[in-house]
Amino acid sequence: MGVFLRALRALVVLAGFYLLCLVILGVFAGIGVAAYWRGVNPLALKLTVVLAFLAFPVVRGMLLLRTPKDDGDEGMPVTEEQQPRLWAAVRDVAGAAGTRMPDEILLTATVNAAVSENARLLGLLPGHRRLYIGVPLMAGLDEAQLRAVLAHEFGHYGNADTRLSALTARGRHAVARTVNAFAERAEQQVEKERLRQEKAAEKALRKGRKAKEVDTRGAGWSYRRMSKLFIAYGKFALRATQKDARRQELAADRLAVRIAGRDATATALRETVVLDAAHGFYLRGYATVGVAAGLLPPYGQFYGGLARLLAEPARQEELDELRRDLPPGDPSPYDAHPPTAERIRLIEAMPDDGRGGRPAGPAMALLDDPGRVHADLEAATLTQEALHMPRADWPELVHHGIRAGHEADAEPLRDAIARVTGGRTTVHALLDAADHGSLWQIAAGLPHPPAAQRVSGRAAREFLRPALLDGLAGLVLLELVDARTAWWELSWAESARLHLPDGYDTLLPQALEAAVADAPDTAPLRRLLPPAAHA
Repeated sequence: MGVFLRALRALVVLAGFYLLCLVILGVFAGIGVAAYWRGVNPLALKLTVVLAFLAFPVVRGMLLLRTPKDDGDEGMPVTEEQQPRLWAAVRDVAGAAGTRMPDEILLTATVNAAVSENARLLGLLPGHRRLYIGVPLMAGLDEAQLRAVLAHEFGHYGNADTRLSALTARGRHAVARTVNAFAERAEQQVEKERLRQEKAAEKALRKGRKAKEVDTRGAGWSYRRMSKLFIAYGKFALRATQKDARRQELAADRLAVRIAGRDATATALRETVVLDAAHGFYLRGYATVGVAAGLLPPYGQFYGGLARLLAEPARQEELDELRRDLPPGDPSPYDAHPPTAERIRLIEAMPDDGRGGRPAGPAMALLDDPGRVHADLEAATLTQEALHMPRADWPELVHHGIRAGHEADAEPLRDAIARVTGGRTTVHALLDAADHGSLWQIAAGLPHPPAAQRVSGRAAREFLRPALLDGLAGLVLLELVDARTAWWELSWAESARLHLPDGYDTLLPQALEAAVADAPDTAPLRRLLPPAAHA
């Protein structure tokens, strides 16, 4: 399908949205006229107000005349003077693809590459082009694989996909904006109804009557029904363009094979899946582990540390398993991309082009001073609050970050201890309370599982015991850590290792069990606590 026909189809889809809006407004107008057919009356006035509120989001969506901004990731622009080798590689791939160079290259913090174009005249005339390259993506690819990724993206330029993105994005944005407006109105109605019912319940309780249960299921019903109309149209629009969008993706894959080679293109897709999983794991388990303690990794390591995880020998088996066992994907009628496994299958079924065994350097070698790039990327993408956090070396970061998480987990138990002991919150205070028969009074102050709220006596204790045991173990661990007899050690091969004094692996669980027994015995646990805990 040519550029003109695709632009015409995108225009028809957008026009369909406005037609739907006009039909809805026409129905509202007809209902309003019918309501006043026999003159002004209270029901007609009330109906007018309701219709006006329902019409407002529709009109608001119709007035969206400005094309939304690019869908690409926010990134850090780099000039040819700053990164000459990267620009040279991009220029080489663009030439091989037979398409115009991007006007800007932006480095991002995602495992992704993308292109955008601010086209004119409904996408029929080319415009300013941007290429987005994820630095974490480059961390796991070689140069040949990166060329395949870039060639795929430039295939969208050559097919004029990016020119039409502004028009199609305007339609998507108009529908989404209208749906969101109805959703916001529905939430406001629900919250308003909840407050009304809660006030009525409080009033009933003050008068000694039984309060009704709060029920907001009917609130905002009309707004939710209206939003379903636009959601249905949005799904229709996605379905109408999905088949052609998938053809574009497969055509871009074929161009990547022609430019970078069959094997480089297939392995680039596999590595992207692996890198996406590894990057998410790295951010959760390493880069942000110190946030609870108000700490960030050393400058340049918030993103740069991913390379350490990828290079760890003990992690290679996990990474290889991800490469082998790609998720087959459940084809969605709304997804423009075919499942990755299907794309790889089609690529690997192509004839061998003899370029599979050629050595290629790491893609990161295309960047001048990668450490500086990582540091600048932090400044461009992290929040101001994060950028003002102190930095710590990895071992200190992991130790203090995990400790802060345990401290937060211990707050419910500390609060429960304080209520029983008059403000004391230490392990020793809990053990003293246990010796005086107040242990289960403390346990009763912990958040209750639903089952514990329906029983009492010994049965309730059995429900509360696991939470009490876990909380006590956390408090003991904090005591040991603060006394420097226990600590967490960074490991790139596995989760952070907890180091305890010799013999504690066996003695500590036994002592904890004894302390929360029906007849608490606190002596074994007291012997394991550091001297400071007895002060």
